[in-house]
Amino acid sequence: MSTPEHLDAADLGRPRSGSLRRRESDVLTPRTLTDKPLRRESDGWLQRWMATVEDLARLKASHPMLDAVIDAVPEYLARWGTHPSWSRLLGSPVLYEQLEETTRTLLGSEDALLLPTITHIHMSVIPVLVGGGVMFLDDRAHKTMYDGANVARGHGATIQRFRHNDAEHLETLVKASIMTPRVIAVDGVNSMTGNAPDIKEFARIARENDALLYVDDAHGFGVIGERSPEELCDWGLRGNGVVRHHGESYDNVVLVAGFSKAFSSLLSFLALPTRLKDVLKVAAPPYLYSGPSPVASLATTIAGLRVNDVRGDLYRYEIYRKTRKVMDRLHELDIYTPNRSGFPLIEIPLTNHEDIDVVGRFLFDRGIYVTMAAYPLVPKDEVGFRIQLTAANPDDQVELLCEVLGEMSERFRLQHEHHRLLLRAREAGG
Repeated sequence: MSTPEHLDAADLGRPRSGSLRRRESDVLTPRTLTDKPLRRESDGWLQRWMATVEDLARLKASHPMLDAVIDAVPEYLARWGTHPSWSRLLGSPVLYEQLEETTRTLLGSEDALLLPTITHIHMSVIPVLVGGGVMFLDDRAHKTMYDGANVARGHGATIQRFRHNDAEHLETLVKASIMTPRVIAVDGVNSMTGNAPDIKEFARIARENDALLYVDDAHGFGVIGERSPEELCDWGLRGNGVVRHHGESYDNVVLVAGFSKAFSSLLSFLALPTRLKDVLKVAAPPYLYSGPSPVASLATTIAGLRVNDVRGDLYRYEIYRKTRKVMDRLHELDIYTPNRSGFPLIEIPLTNHEDIDVVGRFLFDRGIYVTMAAYPLVPKDEVGFRIQLTAANPDDQVELLCEVLGEMSERFRLQHEHHRLLLRAREAGG
């Protein structure tokens, strides 16, 4: 795999030093086999961890959704067992077909195909779709899509990258290419910024140039959906994904998403035409050779979809309300975030990328558990952390987060909106 463009050549192979050196408490000293397990007994890590995730332990008492989902599992296990133990090609319990029909109806697509994970889908389906043609890949597409593109390249495909969310650059590349088939691969809601591309514009380019738009909406499905006068907020209704949110059809569009985030179930899907589904059932290795999702995951997906129908929009509104509170706090503190959508993925970059370790420890010690984004996983000017609001976060946790963000603004060097505005002005001026 090629080295990411943002990886500084000077850093390759160079021993790390300075703030990245091990802390004294991280160095393990040899002990005999009869000694107690190695751990830092003095830093209270277990107590901090339990305090950070204690909301999960309270969920069963506070969220009827959890009872509905968990209580559904034993009935399905009693009838179907824990796992079919064969690939879907050889034996596919009717649960899969029922779920595909339910998913198809929710999405408003012609058909749907269930496979265990989105990574399975990218690694196996992308090479089939591209064949010996060309794939136009967004510069900031998810790593698993890049992995799928590399597999396709190994089978003879050409990969061309276009600037992130830049429809004009993409159209230039597509019109200059004479290769077929043509696949345009983008994220739906971006996993770090929380922003979504202009799906309508990308779909137009695909249709006018006989290409297929392939959208990974892992972080949008279950959260955003179709617009309606009856919607409780501008995230839309039903959580049926970015394509419906933009009022688009599935003509020349394949949507990929999963139930692992919003529904906490090990299952993913493609929204696609029936003819393409029939091809993938004999061409995609996970359908042919891999064991499918376990029955418990099918059960929790079925129950979760029922909850989504009854109460999903109320839960989404609560997440929307809490996300607005955090975004308002960031605006009040003049802390920069690339999030312009208001969706519940909020990235906060640091001014100094070497602060990542101490910032992560500070947040954890204050009871805030977030996703840390370190170099070289992201470019140095984007090193920081991602806040992810969920239905499980009560208001007091959101209040604590807003309080801690104020403390961070005073203690650490965060990027600020006015700094970003000056940078953009300087770049625009050449």
